[in-house]
Amino acid sequence: MGILSTINGIFTWWNGATFNTMLYTRRKGIKVGEDDQGNVYYHNKDDSKRWVIYNGEAEASRISAAWHGWLHRTFDEIPSDKPLPRKEWEKPHLENLTGTAMAYAPAGSIRKGAPAARSDYEAWSPE
Repeated sequence: MGILSTINGIFTWWNGATFNTMLYTRRKGIKVGEDDQGNVYYHNKDDSKRWVIYNGEAEASRISAAWHGWLHRTFDEIPSDKPLPRKEWEKPHLENLTGTAMAYAPAGSIRKGAPAARSDYEAWSPE
């Protein structure tokens, strides 16, 4: 852990785990698994607490449904040991992109630049 990440950990919570969380994880945490985004999941010795250390920004939408279910005790099977069955219609997990450059912008949005040409609309002009 570098000095800058240590300082960030002491004073911020959105840049990964805080200093106290890292200290608690080192002392009491037992690594359970890791997801495809690099988030690492832990529990304590008697499994009374479960938590995640994010790989990067602490954004809850970066957790897949399988790991979310494990964290919230919907099921006890560890998703890396027993993955949830996937349906053919399921799309891969995608984090929440709201507020980023990759967020959805509907037609006509000011983020799309010039409005799309429309043939079903004629602007009113006073004559």
